[in-house]
Amino acid sequence: MRFSAQPVVTETRNPVNAVDTAPAVQFVRSARARRYRLTLRRDGSAVATIPRHGSEAEARRFVERQLGWLARARARMESRPRAPEAWGLGTAVLWRGEMQEIRAAGESGCPAVALGGDVFRVARLDGNLRPALEAQFARRARIELPARAWELAAASGIAIRRVAVRSQRSRWGSCSAGGTISLNWRLAQAPELVRDYIIQHELAHRAEMNHSALFWRRVEAICPAWREAERWLKRHGGLLGF
Repeated sequence: MRFSAQPVVTETRNPVNAVDTAPAVQFVRSARARRYRLTLRRDGSAVATIPRHGSEAEARRFVERQLGWLARARARMESRPRAPEAWGLGTAVLWRGEMQEIRAAGESGCPAVALGGDVFRVARLDGNLRPALEAQFARRARIELPARAWELAAASGIAIRRVAVRSQRSRWGSCSAGGTISLNWRLAQAPELVRDYIIQHELAHRAEMNHSALFWRRVEAICPAWREAERWLKRHGGLLGF
């Protein structure tokens, strides 16, 4: 999922080209898309989707009509709080959905830090702790997220073949036509509601590989609080590096 004018479709896309004008917009063609769509990714790049029978010329006219929305969306993205580049003792970090201060923990000779009730071993207490902590967040995510995805799939009666945990820079999750659910390890830092919503969102794609009204009815059926989760992501995604 990406930050967009409307929730973005999980699909394979073939790049057409990129334009160098400001604001830069990449044009892609999608065999599944039914209409032109402009999407703002979390890295700030914009993508215009061209439906199967559409034209790039019409896509450019569509983008021109949407420039106001694009400017407002970028402004909202830039105004969101963001995590500091370097983490040290005393830095507030988002962990399990709450802002937690990094505190020294452990005995002398065995450096460790605590976030809430969780303790993480580190090589040293000085310097930038972010790489070491994020590596440990990712390790925990590779254990926790697949287990939760399989649990929710079973509860929903939805068949999946594999769950992968990755380090995507522009999406929270994706679903392949073959039944593989891919999840972003940063979900380990998010609240349970948000983590479960992303998983259930991708599970719903097993039946509907689009964002049609039917797809959102499926999401509503298995995750009634999805709108609350979307609002959280829009407000706090910057704290997770998006």
